[in-house]
Amino acid sequence: MKHDSSTSAPTDLAQARATRNPLRKLYYWVLHWAATPYALPALVVLSFAESSFFPVPPDVLLIALCFSTPARWFKLAAWCTAASVVGGLLGYFIGWGLWETVGQPIVRMYHGEAVVEMVRVWYENYGFFGVLVAAVTPIPYKVFTIASGMMSFDLAQFVLASVLGRAMRFFLVAGLIRLYGARIKPFMERHFELAASALVVLAILGFMAIKYLK
Repeated sequence: MKHDSSTSAPTDLAQARATRNPLRKLYYWVLHWAATPYALPALVVLSFAESSFFPVPPDVLLIALCFSTPARWFKLAAWCTAASVVGGLLGYFIGWGLWETVGQPIVRMYHGEAVVEMVRVWYENYGFFGVLVAAVTPIPYKVFTIASGMMSFDLAQFVLASVLGRAMRFFLVAGLIRLYGARIKPFMERHFELAASALVVLAILGFMAIKYLK
């Protein structure tokens, strides 16, 4: 499926309205922004929100934008990283100052109660690297940002790990498309939803890991 302004947005919005799966509805709604003049602001908002409460990973929109404007891959990855780090700070301060009223309900929504103590152990044993791993893996980063604030972990280490981890993830995705986009673009145009949906599957697996890890 080609993501151009003439066909993508109506198709993605139509699929968003048609599906009954809430996560896929959000996925198609996110994806439709790639074909609008507001693509970059949408990427920034999505990256920001995903770090503290929103379920759909920004990689979905980042991939679509890197294919449509490959020369902007660095700028797109940089904006995605910066917004995600700032969103992580929001998650941190939600956990620090609004744990009972806001943070705890968000953690419960992602079945993250059992992993909060594990996050404490990660910080005690690995400190900086605990956040770094969380920033790269599909385990919902928002759970870690909120838990970090609730436990008042070192803010400077939290920010540094977030910058490195988020940059590793988003620059890798954008850079691979810049390097190999011409080779894989025909496949992606035919199977974009399938490939991007793999990210949603990873997110779901992350939620499941959060639920069952003890």
